[in-house]
Amino acid sequence: MELFDNLWLGFATAMSPENLMFCLIGVLLGTLIGVLPGIGATATIAMLLPITFQLSPVSSLIMLAGIYYGAQYGGSTTAILINMPGESSSAVTAIDGYQMARKGRAGVALATAALGSFFAGTVSTFLVAIFAPPLTAVALEFGAAEYFSLMVVGLVMSVALAHGSIVKALAMLILGLLLGLAGSDIYTGAPRFTLGINEFADGLNFVAVAVGVFGVAEILRNLENERGRSVLLNKVEGLMPTREDFRRMAWPILRGTGIGSILGILPGGGAILAAFASYTVEKKLSKNPQEFGHGAIEGVAGPESANNAGAQTSFIPLLTLGIPANPVMALMIGAMIIKGIVPGPNVAIEQPSLFWGIIASMWIGNLMLVILNLPLIGLWVRLLKVPYFVLFPIIMAFCSIGVYSVKSNVFDLYSVAFFGFIGYVLVKLRCEPAPLLLGFVLGPLLEENLRRAMILSHGNAATFVTRPISAGLLLLAALILIIVFLPSIRSKREEVFQEEE
Repeated sequence: MELFDNLWLGFATAMSPENLMFCLIGVLLGTLIGVLPGIGATATIAMLLPITFQLSPVSSLIMLAGIYYGAQYGGSTTAILINMPGESSSAVTAIDGYQMARKGRAGVALATAALGSFFAGTVSTFLVAIFAPPLTAVALEFGAAEYFSLMVVGLVMSVALAHGSIVKALAMLILGLLLGLAGSDIYTGAPRFTLGINEFADGLNFVAVAVGVFGVAEILRNLENERGRSVLLNKVEGLMPTREDFRRMAWPILRGTGIGSILGILPGGGAILAAFASYTVEKKLSKNPQEFGHGAIEGVAGPESANNAGAQTSFIPLLTLGIPANPVMALMIGAMIIKGIVPGPNVAIEQPSLFWGIIASMWIGNLMLVILNLPLIGLWVRLLKVPYFVLFPIIMAFCSIGVYSVKSNVFDLYSVAFFGFIGYVLVKLRCEPAPLLLGFVLGPLLEENLRRAMILSHGNAATFVTRPISAGLLLLAALILIIVFLPSIRSKREEVFQEEE
């Protein structure tokens, strides 16, 4: 009964006129961003963070969440129509979705993606509602040592699941942790690593770092690689799948939902890995594997369900433990901190309307997406014809105004430009920026719990290995690092991520 009471509170919160409006804005923006290749949900949320400062915490987080899973929907549209995934997690959809479109079945492919995503989103939302409260209760038993060890596991996982070289990912993580140290000492208040710049006294501006590393760097990368986009068709017809289509997509949707729900919790890129894992499973289980790559509907249904389920369940560690499962969740934590909310299990107790409102808004947002997306396909097709060189000045102006409006400080604009350049250099060096952002967000929390645990133990570092849960988590982190550095695992991992690219 308590679960139903909580869900009632969540729906009452999410269905207020204000929150419904921002949920709608979020999913529409997310779909738009997913449709326009090359921008991405992470860059968009980073750019929109300044706007959320004027909103209530519930409205801002509901809108940001809507952008995230809306982008999963929108990414499939470009993947199917122009063989160019709007989101990384839609890369697999392009393999068979584009072939279906070439055969005149674009409408069926888009409908399959929408229905699979809606089913997966519904199931995974209920999984979040079911598993979040018990995990929150467990997390409340954690002390400083356990939280430190848990964050170590999360950071190690982000390195293990990052694209490209493990060494580079580890370097990015360390750089993020170092950037998080700049500012004032959390206990003494003494300035450190500020380079004598007064604006760094409160630490590096989270919004400037996020907008620069993800937003500006992504725009520069896209300008460098700008190429013409030819839309396959101007009008999409025949949206309703046949009975045979429904029969073939049913089990892939169920399996994709299960795979995505599990992998989405993992730090790093759960939704992306879930899509590739689902495609691999469907190809192995299919009676006609030769159809894959030539327009198999299973190759659209499974991955689309998996990436949407993964996007939803990535909220579980965020809401229960305050640990981000991916860069978008790190930005969500940043938004919570800016709003004065301490991420972690206390959110469910101290602000239940926020906690359950976000969960309820996921289902409402998914319903909005499935109702709105198919009728708006014609609009998305027309938007695909807009050249990127027309879009980028508007996006840059929007970013600059948003960042400046936070503190009305010109120095923040210089920071955005600097971190944009840094982000672009990282892209050219093939360094994954996600571990950097996770390290930057979790660094201060990691330091705070480390020092608190040491104070409570009177300087005895053994407290991290004598407490069973903390010791188990540190052992898990060590095992993950050892495994990913094993030659056989390392070569297989590089092969998987090479396929993604």
